[in-house]
Amino acid sequence: METRRVMLADVAAAAGVSATTASYILNGRAAQMRIAPETDERVRAAAARLGYRPNRSARSLRTRRTATIGLVSDQIAGEQYGSSMLTGASLAARELDHLVVMGESGGDADLERLLLEEMRERDVDGIVYATRTARTIHLPDALRGVRSVLLNCEDPDERYASVLPDDEGGGRTAAATLVAAGVSEVWVVGEDPTPEATAGPRRMAGIRAGLAEAGLELAGVVACDWSVTEGFAATTRWLAGGGRAEGLVCMNDRVAMGVYQALAEAGLRVPDDVSVVSFDGSALAGWLRPVLSSVELPFTELGALAVRRLLDSDDHGGTETVPMVVRHGGSVRTARDGPA
Repeated sequence: METRRVMLADVAAAAGVSATTASYILNGRAAQMRIAPETDERVRAAAARLGYRPNRSARSLRTRRTATIGLVSDQIAGEQYGSSMLTGASLAARELDHLVVMGESGGDADLERLLLEEMRERDVDGIVYATRTARTIHLPDALRGVRSVLLNCEDPDERYASVLPDDEGGGRTAAATLVAAGVSEVWVVGEDPTPEATAGPRRMAGIRAGLAEAGLELAGVVACDWSVTEGFAATTRWLAGGGRAEGLVCMNDRVAMGVYQALAEAGLRVPDDVSVVSFDGSALAGWLRPVLSSVELPFTELGALAVRRLLDSDDHGGTETVPMVVRHGGSVRTARDGPA
C-alpha cells in the first residue's frame, strides 16, 4: 500500500497554524515575519513528528535554487581519501539543506565536459571540482561562469575559491616532530615526479623551513616514487651504499612501509636506530609496527569547507588551506631516549 506524502497543510493543521505561517517557519523566515518562538517550535515539532520533507521541485521554482550541489571529480569515490572528502562534502551540504549530486570522469576530458554540462543543465546551485591528487590545474571551460570551488586543486591564473591541505605546514610539523625527539640528521625519502603535483614541493619546503628554525639543514633526499616497492628499493640501495640517518621523513605512508622493510632487512630498528615520520595518516600507518607517526591529510574537513565556501555568498575566492596535524605512533623516539 502506497503511503501518502505528508503535505505542508498536514503540518499546519497538526500545529494549529495557517499553511502560510508553517511555510514561513519551515523556510527559515520566522524571525523576518515576527512569528513567536513558541509557534516556531510547535510547527517544527509537528513537521518532525509527521516526517515532513519539503518538495524540492516546488521550492526551486519559488526560490530559483535547486538545493543541490554538483561534485565532479577525476577519480576519488573509490579511494580512501576521496571517500572521506565526499563524506565531508555530503555532511556539510546536509547541514545547509542541500544534496550532493556526484559525477566521476576517470580522467577522461570529454566525459568531464559532459558531466559539467549535465550539472549546469540540472541548475545546481554550484559545483565543487575535485581532484584525487593535490595539484595545479587549468580551469575547465565548462566551469566558467558557474559558481564553483576547486577542491584539492587550484588554478594559479584564476581567482576561483580553492581548498587545499596545508602541505607546507605539514612539512614543518614533520620536521618539528623529529627535532623535538632530539634528531639532528634528517633525510627525506620520496620525490614526486608529477610536474603539476603540489604536495611534494610544499612538504619539502616545510621540512626545510622547520629544520632551519632549529638551526639544522636537510641532510639529503633518497629519491623514489611514492609507492611501497620504490620506497623499499631506494632505501635498500641507499643503506647498501653506506647511507645512515637518525631520522627519516617519508613522503607518504606507502613509502614508509617500504622503508620499514628495508630498515628491518638491514638490521636497523624503528625507532631505536632510526626515527621515522610520514604523511597521510592512512589506515596503513596504524597497521605498521611500531605504529607509524604520520601527518594526517584532513580530507573530511577539506570536503566540508569546499561546500561551505560554495554556499557562502560572501566568499570572494582565493586559496584556503586546512591544517595538517601529526598522529603520533611509536616510530619516533622520545627525547629522553637520547641519541640512537
